Amino acid sequence: MFIVDCDCHNYWCSATVLESYMEGLFKDMFVRGERTGPRGAFPHGHRPWFHPEGFARHDVNPVEEDDNYLIMKAKHLDKYNIDVAILTGDEPIEASTLANPYYANALCKAYNDYLIDYWLPKDDRFWGSIVVAPQDPHLAAAEIRRLGSHPRIVQVLVSHGAARPYGDPFYHPIYEACAELGLPFAMHLGGQGGINSTPIGAGPSTFFWETHAILPQTAMTHMASLIANGVFEKWPSLKVVVIECGVAWVPSVLWRLDANYKALRKETPWLKRLPSEYFKDHFRFSTQPLEQPENIQHLWAALEAMDGENTLMFASDYPHWDYDDVNKLHVPPAWREKIFGLNALDVYTRLPRPAAQAAE
Repeated sequence: MFIVDCDCHNYWCSATVLESYMEGLFKDMFVRGERTGPRGAFPHGHRPWFHPEGFARHDVNPVEEDDNYLIMKAKHLDKYNIDVAILTGDEPIEASTLANPYYANALCKAYNDYLIDYWLPKDDRFWGSIVVAPQDPHLAAAEIRRLGSHPRIVQVLVSHGAARPYGDPFYHPIYEACAELGLPFAMHLGGQGGINSTPIGAGPSTFFWETHAILPQTAMTHMASLIANGVFEKWPSLKVVVIECGVAWVPSVLWRLDANYKALRKETPWLKRLPSEYFKDHFRFSTQPLEQPENIQHLWAALEAMDGENTLMFASDYPHWDYDDVNKLHVPPAWREKIFGLNALDVYTRLPRPAAQAAE
């Protein structure tokens, strides 16, 4: 089975690896400026909560910089026969929490150059994501155009944390650049804090576990906004990938969107189809973390209601604490080949084809 991991985090031991990719004022700020941790921490806005155990698995303990790759290779890529790993960074998406859009953009540029220079050459299975800071969509679009034609780059990546819903016309320069380069727009859970509103509708939550359970609220908002604002009428080839936000909530939100659109469609005359139809053509969701009901049939019913056979893509979330290995993905057996790899090939068109498919 051809396996594409759509959310594989490439770590560093210290963010100081970015120093050689920065210059001038922004390098001075990065080296000398205030930060939320010791030198080597990546700048980001403060969160109202902290993980009580840390985000990474306890058996992933790199000492030297190259250990990050060697451990990933042994504990994930080789162990589970991963054919393609789409690298999604980790801390760099926290740039979205910074008030200074120019500094945030400089940090993203430095990370993207580091990704291309350091990580992509290490393994033929690696494919990259351009991280952009959405605070200034024009700077983000320029970064997409700067690197978006690189043959090993397969998507544009932002955090879920944003100052406004992603369908807002404010962000449209980003989608114009994505469509121009033929790259999907991916949203990864994270980026809360700093200038971004809390992801919880009623105010900040108290504990990490409750916060983590209800973070899909951000994805609901962005999904509805992208559809309602006509992003897919304007850019009909655009694909949106939602990473690490669960999936069982999707059918109920689509049902509500369809019902309300039918009653109140005059508000958005630019829409030509039902929200659920835009969803099936343009949205793809990562499997990690799949919900875990006592009765697996309850989950499978939700997956069927969102056309999960065609809208889900495997993700391990390596090396985070809630990592999913290949053998623990509870999806209908008949869907496994599509979810583990073939659906991703439809979204990430630059990826290599499996040998059998290439022969055809």
